[in-house]
Amino acid sequence: CLYNIVDQIFVGNGIGYLGNAATGVIFPITVIGWGISLLFGDGAAAHLSVSSGKNETQDIHSGVGNSMLCSFLCGVVLVAISYLLGDNLLLLIGATEANLSLAHDYGFIIYFMMPIALAQNTLASIIRADGSPRYAMCAMLVGAIINIIGDPLAIFVLNLGIKGAAYATILGQFVSFIICVLYLRKSKTFKISFKSFLPNTLILKRIITLGASSFLTQLSIVIITIINNILLVKYGAASVYGADIPLAAFVVIMKLFQIVLNVAIGIAAGAQPIVGYNYGAGNYSRVQQLLKLIIKWTVIVCVICTILFETFPLLFIKMFGADGELYTQFAVLCLRIYLSLIIFTCVQKVCAIFLQSIGHAKTAAPLS
Repeated sequence: CLYNIVDQIFVGNGIGYLGNAATGVIFPITVIGWGISLLFGDGAAAHLSVSSGKNETQDIHSGVGNSMLCSFLCGVVLVAISYLLGDNLLLLIGATEANLSLAHDYGFIIYFMMPIALAQNTLASIIRADGSPRYAMCAMLVGAIINIIGDPLAIFVLNLGIKGAAYATILGQFVSFIICVLYLRKSKTFKISFKSFLPNTLILKRIITLGASSFLTQLSIVIITIINNILLVKYGAASVYGADIPLAAFVVIMKLFQIVLNVAIGIAAGAQPIVGYNYGAGNYSRVQQLLKLIIKWTVIVCVICTILFETFPLLFIKMFGADGELYTQFAVLCLRIYLSLIIFTCVQKVCAIFLQSIGHAKTAAPLS
């Protein structure tokens, strides 16, 4: 999602709001992919942490291998569906005649790297749980930096337009994947071998159960985004704004929403290995202290962001480009309404991740 957000900023400033709308059309597909990677990644991470706390480490390698393999294979299926349905899928999830060709150009390049991107994101969650959060962060940052440098270079210097943003994205994803794979040679609590990738239905079932909450959260974002895209195009066409302005503005607001939500997820995910280990070891007082800290810092971040969004909405809109008075007028109004209660979404999400971390998947899933 970070790559999509970075693309949005440069595409919005370099191509305009139609480019923003186009990347927004692809956004639900990338979120589905991200949700799949979290299904296996967060599930495997929770399994690893709790098992380590209980000193039951013999099957951790199997959970890691199965998660990586399933994430990659699900990515292959998602890509195949996206290519086969082609432009019909894009029209179904909110593309218009004005932005369809841009969405096609961007999406058909992004799809290509999706299986590897999913496996990389799954690995990043596992690496954090293995006690190496800095390594996981560096892997993500290197890919993001490549994307940040590559976007303006490809869009403005090489004149590749929206295709350039897509090429910069998949290059960053591939490099992040390589860095994550290299970690497997020096992992702390498990050793990967060919046997790790042999299907283990018992462990896989446990991992899917633990990761279901993360997947359902992303799935809900996809459903909300697609429904809103369709409604904004339908009712926007009958308004003074037209079909594309509301769609493009809403895409920007969703990116801001994702940034704040991802910060909250980062707080909870960062604590997840410590929470899971201590819960597995029976140190419940420390687990309670960690929950209080997670909620405290999530609330602080959300309050600050809400104040900034409500006070300086135009500043955030202009980060992604601003095309005309009608666009900014709609975008500002949409931002102030849509992001006004983001604190509740973030607190709910970190609580669900906390429940995942201690193995209470059946409680976490209904929350999501």
